[in-house]
Amino acid sequence: MSAHNKPTRRVLVVSGMSGAGKSSALRALEDAGFETVDNLPVALLSAVVAAGQGNLAVGIDARTRDFDADALLETLEKLRAATSLPIGIVFLDCDSEILTQRFSETRRPHPSAENLPVSEGIELERRLLAPLSEQAELRLDTSRLSAPDLRRILSGQYGTEARPLRVFLMSFGYRYGLPRDADLVFDVRFLKNPHYIPDLKAKTGLERPVGAYIEADAALAPFLEHLTALLDPLLPLYEAEGKSYLTIAVGCTGGQHRSVYVVERLKHWLADKGASFSVRHRDMEANRQAGDKAAVQAPGASALP
Repeated sequence: MSAHNKPTRRVLVVSGMSGAGKSSALRALEDAGFETVDNLPVALLSAVVAAGQGNLAVGIDARTRDFDADALLETLEKLRAATSLPIGIVFLDCDSEILTQRFSETRRPHPSAENLPVSEGIELERRLLAPLSEQAELRLDTSRLSAPDLRRILSGQYGTEARPLRVFLMSFGYRYGLPRDADLVFDVRFLKNPHYIPDLKAKTGLERPVGAYIEADAALAPFLEHLTALLDPLLPLYEAEGKSYLTIAVGCTGGQHRSVYVVERLKHWLADKGASFSVRHRDMEANRQAGDKAAVQAPGASALP
């Protein structure tokens, strides 16, 4: 299906873990042209869909009155059959440890277990929502996803305006986890690592000395040549299939040197092609700050013979 033949109307159920960003997702969809309704009882879903005319996004999760995941899925199947509308589920997930931290920071009880520890409430809610997560057409892990990134993904996936493919380039560090929203992931840990050069360790792939060091690696040029040769025919194919955005992630150990530099090289390649793109270096500053902290602590911990 091309970008110019998207359905004239669609319905989304936005669900997910408490604290994972459902409200932010609904706001992003509202900005993308959807009418939004939050915390709608499942019993009223059919009537709200029937009454609407434009795109509709409905927030339903474990906090919703009369919530039952299996009953909701059955209702969605009946609605699809009765209306022929594309009705899908967007599910917001997040690591349990990060959810616990978010609830601790806000000092709010977990809605699924107000009289229990937050961790128990999270696991209870995860079990309740598992059927929805399994049936979701779009599942987003927001553990390391910023609010602008969430907005970008939802706008690209569900925006109503036909527009050319937009490429999102991201550098990341494997030690901080894979970016789970990435469409394509490339590993550049085979390149020589500036981390082990004292004068370069504290710098980033945005700085000229680091770039010069990576450029001197004989493995870089053939890798970039093959990578761009792979991407060149793929981008128009993704666009022809109606994909509005494509996330390309490049990873190295810490996300500070090699992946940052390669993403910058890809950025210039896309600019020369006239492509629409944006860039995020996800772990660059976090990794550098971790290195600075380790350097400060090192003198007190170096009592080796």
